[in-house]
Amino acid sequence: MTVWTVVVPMKDLELAKSRLEAPSGARAELALAFARDTLTAVLAAASVTGVVLVTSEPRMVTALPDGVRMVPDPGRGLVAALAAGVEVVPGGPVALLLGDLPALRAAELDAALAAASDHERAMVPDAEGTGTTLLTATRPDLVRPAFGPGSRAAHERAGHWVVEAGPGLRRDVDTADDLAAAVRLGVGPATAAALAALAPLD
Repeated sequence: MTVWTVVVPMKDLELAKSRLEAPSGARAELALAFARDTLTAVLAAASVTGVVLVTSEPRMVTALPDGVRMVPDPGRGLVAALAAGVEVVPGGPVALLLGDLPALRAAELDAALAAASDHERAMVPDAEGTGTTLLTATRPDLVRPAFGPGSRAAHERAGHWVVEAGPGLRRDVDTADDLAAAVRLGVGPATAAALAALAPLD
């Protein structure tokens, strides 16, 4: 079995999830919960031997899960944050994973990484089919992050092979509709608790 280091970015909570239709405090709580559930699934994946979290968010830094290495976010956007995480990966296969996948299952990640191990570079598209939730390479210097609008096409042009993945791995959350879709799939405990606490705001 190929083993992987996974790099997960998380932006400042004050800036996170601006497209969610909720007060800023609620958006922050949800973004934090998404990241916690994402990391829980990653840490439970059998094929993952190292996790790098790129963030400068104090609430994550002070409650870092065991087994996660923290790298400060340089504050220049998602691609720069991912590059900062990749820089500390000593070698071997590396995966870049979005931090807003509250319905992710460890088994889904293991399956996608197993499929990706057959390719020098690979990727998983998002649920809409135009973005990217997971980007992999057999060595850190081979990964070509181009996250943003239309990232699937950009990553394919850079030589990343599209691999199949379960719905939780493809369901990132930016809008209320995305969140509803994630809830239908089944979100992790942190997101479920955050939604329960925010229910009076609905």
